[in-house]
Formats: sequence, C-alpha cells, structure tokens
Amino acid sequence: MSATAQAVEVTDHVLRHFGRDALLDVLRKMHLIRQFEEGAEQAYMRGLVHGTMHLSIGQEAAATGVCAALQPADYITSTHRGHGHCIAKGALPRYMFAEFFGKDTGYCRGRGGSMHIADLATGNLGANGIVAGGIPIAVGAALALKQANRPQVVVSFFGDGANNEDAFHESLNMAAIWKLPVVFVCENNRYGMSTSTERSTAVRQIAQRALAYDMPGVTVDGNDFCAVAAAALDAVQRAREGLGPTLIECMTYRHRGHSKSDRNRYRTKEEIESWIAQDPIGRFEHLLRERGLIDDAALQALLASVAQEIAEGIEYAKDSPAPDVASLTDFVYARKAGEAAHV
Repeated sequence: MSATAQAVEVTDHVLRHFGRDALLDVLRKMHLIRQFEEGAEQAYMRGLVHGTMHLSIGQEAAATGVCAALQPADYITSTHRGHGHCIAKGALPRYMFAEFFGKDTGYCRGRGGSMHIADLATGNLGANGIVAGGIPIAVGAALALKQANRPQVVVSFFGDGANNEDAFHESLNMAAIWKLPVVFVCENNRYGMSTSTERSTAVRQIAQRALAYDMPGVTVDGNDFCAVAAAALDAVQRAREGLGPTLIECMTYRHRGHSKSDRNRYRTKEEIESWIAQDPIGRFEHLLRERGLIDDAALQALLASVAQEIAEGIEYAKDSPAPDVASLTDFVYARKAGEAAHV
C-alpha cells in the first residue's frame, strides 16, 4: 500500500471512530487552545501576567489527537509548554486564566502559574518546569494503577529536549519491564530551546529509541489530527490491555519562540513560514469541510462561541480575588486530616 493510500485509510478510520459531534468538539478545542494562548500572550504584553510563558501555538493537533483517545478517568502529565494538554483534557480557560493572573480562583490557587497547572478533576496530574520531570511521575502513576488493578491509562507528554535526559531512559526501561499502562508522547518541535534535534540527538527519529526498551515506537505527522489520534488509539488500547507502553513521536512545530524571552535568531523566516503553512487547525478544518462535516455557518458559530468563552475567561480572571497573604503557607505541604492549615 502506498503512503498516500495508507494515510487515507488512517483518516477514514479515525473519522468513523469519533463521529461528527466528537470531531467538531476536537476542532473547538483546537481553537480554544489557540485563542487561549493568544489571549494569554496579549495579557502578558499588557502586564497582566508576570514571569514568562511557553506557548504551543502550532502544536494543537498533538494535544487534541492524543487526549481524544483517552477516557475522562485517564491521566496525563504535562510540560512547561502544557496549556494545550490541559485544555485538551477538559480544563476550563477561565480557571486557567485565573491561574496565569495569580488569582485565588485559579486551578492551583494562583501558586502554579503558566508552567505548573494541574487539574485533578480532569486527570491532569500537573505540568512540570523541569525538562523530562513529568515522565517518571507518569510511570509512578501507571505503577500505582497496575498495583491497584485499575483500568486507567497515563499519558506522559514531553518535548524533544527530554529524550536525552536520564529520566526519559530510566522511565521507559522501568515501564517496559513492568508492562505499565503508560503512553509516552514526544512532541518533537525540532528545537530544545535554541538547539536543533539534528545537533543534540544521535538518532534520526526519537521513536527509534523505543527499540532499546522493547516497546513499539512510531513517528507521526504531529500536525495531522487523524495521524496522531490513530497512533494514540492503538497505544492506549495496548496499555489498557496490559501489554505495556508505547512511544509516540509527533513531528510538529511551535510558531512562537521557546518562551517570551526568545529572540528567535536560530530559525529563519522561511522555515517558520513553511511550518505555518502546515498549520494543524487549518488542515483539520479543510478535512472536515471536504468530508461535509462542517460548513461556513457552523464554523462561524463555533469560532464565536470560542471567542466569547475566552473573553469571559479573561474578565473572570481580572475580577477574581488575589490569594490572601494569610494563606501563604497553605498547600505547600500535604497534611493529615484534622491537622491545622498553617504550620
């Protein structure tokens, strides 16, 4: 079978699996992620958000494609570039904006900020500012699930820069030995900060490293929702059936720099524009139109609802109270039931 015929077969399979309503929900989440990050970026420029942030604009198909394969009770761990994962798993932008603004109504009561958002209600065990820091956490969660004989799966999102960290190799080895229900998802956007994968990584494809740990490894077009979702569906089913982990490499690209302090001198304008032309949202919209699953009126209604949710979320965050200084030491350490809040 030719590569083109195989891609068509994958697309048809995914479209049949999810159905129209679920696919439109995916498109809405893609736009929600994009508009959330654009709104957060504008808030940063206006001084409403302090510190820095790492945007995943251009990588929306990876987050939504993987999370679409999960059940609500499944878990994820995320990264410093994790806003898309959080929303794809079901988080609400208003509480995310509140967290960005350092407000008490945020997911982490204003203490986590952009890089450390967690939402246990939707199975998000948390983002992590340490490169590869979320990978062993995912393996630990998967081990706990297996020991408790529970049916959930854990997905660990990480960037290409993490694949050269010891935590990556130790975690994959342990997960393979014990056949843990975990899926490793590398969002390869070609750069770890300003260093390209060609200069930092010996193998041509990061998925090749799965061979060393006797698990399946697959590289997919990370800007193609259907390609990502198909790989994720297979990996999640394998994990849920007790067959162990899978390494999925999503080839994608961030349209913005590494962070808000990135002057972007290591990438050419032509390179950036060539990847923007492969924008995952535009590609998915085109597919849905081509298959008769959405028309102009439905798309405009979807975009209007997203814009309204984002605008309301920003106002909610602006109007929310800041944390009380008296609660400064709350939530720093775990405590036993009945123990005083301030220690």
